[in-house]
Amino acid sequence: MIVISDADNVATALEALEVGQVLAAVGSLTVREPIPRGHKIAVRAIRAGAEVMKYGSPIGRATSDIPPGAHVHTHNVSSARGRGDLGRHSSIGTDGRIAEPPDQKGNP
Repeated sequence: MIVISDADNVATALEALEVGQVLAAVGSLTVREPIPRGHKIAVRAIRAGAEVMKYGSPIGRATSDIPPGAHVHTHNVSSARGRGDLGRHSSIGTDGRIAEPPDQKGNP
């Protein structure tokens, strides 16, 4: 699995994950439900309404409480990308690209 930023509350599964599998890469995270390859898994609790963070940028909002180790997908996240009705998010530049998150050394 891959986590890019300390701000991320989800990781991307690089291979299918099975229930009960323990992932040491992010502490000791136990997989709660099957996670297909390429899908997201919560690496910490995400409360309903909170931003879902991937690659250091918000990708949507949780529509329900998501416990660590749960599958994060359209059943529990409302995407914020491409939603003109929500207005432009502060992380999206005028060119439509998502701003790079600042690195951990404080460089922009």
